[in-house]
Amino acid sequence: MPSNFEHTLASGANQSKAPTSSGTPSRGRFFLELLVAFLVTKLPFVSVPFKWLESYFHELSHGLATLFTGGAVSHIQLFPNGAGLCFSQGGWSLAIGFAGYFGAALWGYLIFTFATWPKGIRFSFGLLGAGVILTTLLWARDLLTISILVSLALLFLMPLKLNLNRYLATSLRIMGLMVILNALASPTVLFGLEGQGDANMLAQQSWIPAWAWVLVWLATSAFMLFLCWRRVDRQAEKRQLK
Repeated sequence: MPSNFEHTLASGANQSKAPTSSGTPSRGRFFLELLVAFLVTKLPFVSVPFKWLESYFHELSHGLATLFTGGAVSHIQLFPNGAGLCFSQGGWSLAIGFAGYFGAALWGYLIFTFATWPKGIRFSFGLLGAGVILTTLLWARDLLTISILVSLALLFLMPLKLNLNRYLATSLRIMGLMVILNALASPTVLFGLEGQGDANMLAQQSWIPAWAWVLVWLATSAFMLFLCWRRVDRQAEKRQLK
């Protein structure tokens, strides 16, 4: 007859293997997905579309901040190396400049959150794909940018061919984590750049040095990653209480 301790271990093992109705992964699965996301961002060629994804959300955030602060967006431009530009007029330059890296990390967290909504997982993929298509119609002007945005739209829409929501949720969670990881890594290239990049622009608009803005972006990206973990951890605690 198993002891109470052995019974608890067996029960915990069964819970970790059981699917979660909330769509939130177990703690162990979260770290596995985070590892997969990290490895994919380091793979040559394979990581390229996901760098485009972070760049897209970066420039989209610049554009939205422009609109929200009373400016107008002319167009956005994306490049194969993951760089991008947002051409706009008016608006609050401080908010617009800050929004890029911050917004990319926030979008990554929102994508992860969408993936914990099992009944709406297909709607989430469709909504994100439609958003990319709308951005293409409104703000894409050159063939290269259009090609990159079409690739990103397919990245969201093609998985809808899968029949199992579980795989859709896993892929969307990993995608969100990759956006956050890329948003965490991207600002580091701004260290040492003189007169270039969002950090230097913000330094010119404020009394805060460029390196401090980079540190703020790194902290906010890390915080978004922490929020993903807290969502997983809290759900795991709820399952243990049942």
